[in-house]
Amino acid sequence: MLWDDSESVPISALQHYVYCPRQCALIHLEQVWEENLFTLRGRRTHENVDLPHDYTAEGVRVELAVPLWSERLGLIGRADVVEFLPDGTPYPVEYKAGPRRARRADEVQLCAQALCLEEMLGRPVLRGALYHHGSRRRREVRFTPELRSQVERVVLDVRRLLQIGSMPPPAADKRCRNCSLVDACMPFALRDLPAWLEREWK
Repeated sequence: MLWDDSESVPISALQHYVYCPRQCALIHLEQVWEENLFTLRGRRTHENVDLPHDYTAEGVRVELAVPLWSERLGLIGRADVVEFLPDGTPYPVEYKAGPRRARRADEVQLCAQALCLEEMLGRPVLRGALYHHGSRRRREVRFTPELRSQVERVVLDVRRLLQIGSMPPPAADKRCRNCSLVDACMPFALRDLPAWLEREWK
């Protein structure tokens, strides 16, 4: 299927949506972006993998900043690192700034990269890894049928969000403390607004 520019979904938007749909809308609909300590760490972490080049290490070909797309899903994006194992199997690696921890949003992003690679190269991609710069450790992710199905559902959800253009309600929970968009989002103020209005109009 051919998708026009308005229908294409950035792979990064899947990660943002699974973490918080409102964050996804602020970034990809409103073009809002603010820096904080966490985003600056992330930017620093990606400095070494943002310029396209390749090299070979211990018999493994490594390509950096690899453009990705899926015509079937209408996805576009880029992989931080794709390692090609000795048999030619691609193995995507996504760099994250923080310590090693399981986050479903990151797994969805990585699996979306794998689905693009499968379509582009015609080879199965069963595993990949999240490299956590804070701990200098990898966490391997298996691309199970359940994770693949979630990616496809999230692609539909994000495309619908971007086409409709409506702003989801704020999360107003512990996720907001580390979000660089907390000032633009005003999650707690918006959460408490109905109660405030009710008191004012009594």
